[in-house]
Amino acid sequence: MGNRLSKIVTRTGDAGTTGLGDGTRVGKDSLRIETIGQVDELNSTIGLLLNEEMPDGIRQALIGVQHDLFDLGGELCIPGMNMISDEQVARLEDLVEQFNADLPPLKDFILPGGTRAAASAHLARTVCRRAERHVVHLASSETVSGFARKYLNRLSDLLFVLGRALNRAGGRGDVLWVQGKNRGGA
Repeated sequence: MGNRLSKIVTRTGDAGTTGLGDGTRVGKDSLRIETIGQVDELNSTIGLLLNEEMPDGIRQALIGVQHDLFDLGGELCIPGMNMISDEQVARLEDLVEQFNADLPPLKDFILPGGTRAAASAHLARTVCRRAERHVVHLASSETVSGFARKYLNRLSDLLFVLGRALNRAGGRGDVLWVQGKNRGGA
């Protein structure tokens, strides 16, 4: 990459357009740019989560995810490019199984919360679901790799499990949803 990022202020986007990786200029409000932004926000949310105390295995998994999300952003930046692979999707599936193996089975829905780290993982999960919805929307009109959708779907599963694992690591249990808890009457 050399000095490619040494000039930050370029003024090329002042008219409301931005360049894709293939040189094409598109509106900053295009669905592709919005989708790239959603993936970037997800990566930033995971970066914030990484500032919390957590077991090293979870930390390393999340750092790997951040690299994958940059791959995904690169893929979205160049229409027709494939950078997310079946191996990356399979790695997430393995991580879900690994971290879920030590957790008690769920019998109820859980609320996002518990420790700050767990709540941050749940926030990242919701941002991931939004990014996934944008990728699906983009794929309805433009070329997007099927692995991109699968990756984000598995990642949201992983972030759910990590939220539970982070609560456990922090000495907390799951925060269970109580249906009708604040309903009056009866």
